[in-house]
Amino acid sequence: MSTLLADTIRKTGGTAGVDIRVKNTSVYESDGGTSVTQNLVQGLCKAWAKTNAAGTSIDDSNNVASLTDNGAGDQTITMTNAMGNALYAVSINIQTELSGRSFLRIDETATSTTVYRTGVYAGSAYTDSQVGSAVIGDLA
Repeated sequence: MSTLLADTIRKTGGTAGVDIRVKNTSVYESDGGTSVTQNLVQGLCKAWAKTNAAGTSIDDSNNVASLTDNGAGDQTITMTNAMGNALYAVSINIQTELSGRSFLRIDETATSTTVYRTGVYAGSAYTDSQVGSAVIGDLA
């Protein structure tokens, strides 16, 4: 086996880091030295967003086009690029301390592959909170 050491990798006639492709079934070596075949593209986060405490705007994001505030603690996120199907996973977390019992709701919209909805319920009502969300799955 050969080892390639480089500071910059370029496509022929390209600029640094442009159009370099890694196949879905790439083999990588873990920290323990074990070679593993892994679908690199499947393991990447396809979209993420961090909303403000009022739930009215996006503080930062990737592959997210817009946020719709559906009312207290209820947000719809629209992704820029569609997912391949409605079988993607969404992970969300609250970034604001809430009193009482609270839970998060993820309402994936099966009829659309570009929209997911989040909700925060604390005590006895939906409430606004900073929400972080991440989408994992196949892009279209």
